[in-house]
Amino acid sequence: MPVETHHAYIALGSNIEPRREFLNRAIKALDRNESTSVVQKSHIYETVPKGYADQADFLNMVLEVETTCDPFALLGIAQQIEDDLNRVRTIKNGPRTIDVDLLAYEDQIIDHEILELPHPRIQERAFVLFPMAEIAADFVLPGTGQTIQALRDALPEAEKADVRIYE
Repeated sequence: MPVETHHAYIALGSNIEPRREFLNRAIKALDRNESTSVVQKSHIYETVPKGYADQADFLNMVLEVETTCDPFALLGIAQQIEDDLNRVRTIKNGPRTIDVDLLAYEDQIIDHEILELPHPRIQERAFVLFPMAEIAADFVLPGTGQTIQALRDALPEAEKADVRIYE
């Protein structure tokens, strides 16, 4: 019997050196996991920090993954990658070796204490919408009726100015 696969979008971010190496290690970890494989990846974008400003700029990107996991198991994989790459949570929105956020899982809407899908702040985040629009411009964000491209285009100009392509 064939195994059912699902598509999900995952955001990666890092602002502790070596930033690019942390992104690459997270991608490799997702690809090595028997339940996930990376289908597409955006370019890397450099962005100014949001929330806590006294920190280095971030490198951000978005991946499309194919997975045999349900959303909660995929969240567990993401959290394990953060743990393996020594993610420490001391300051809210503070510096991090890696951030692995589950953005969307097909058209599912989940409101659970440990997982909200789609990610509750996608619409406000240029550092997510720019790379996601690159690989999934026509994806309709569940619950909004809007495409990722439309959400990106609707961002305030000041938000757009804080995002620049890195590679």
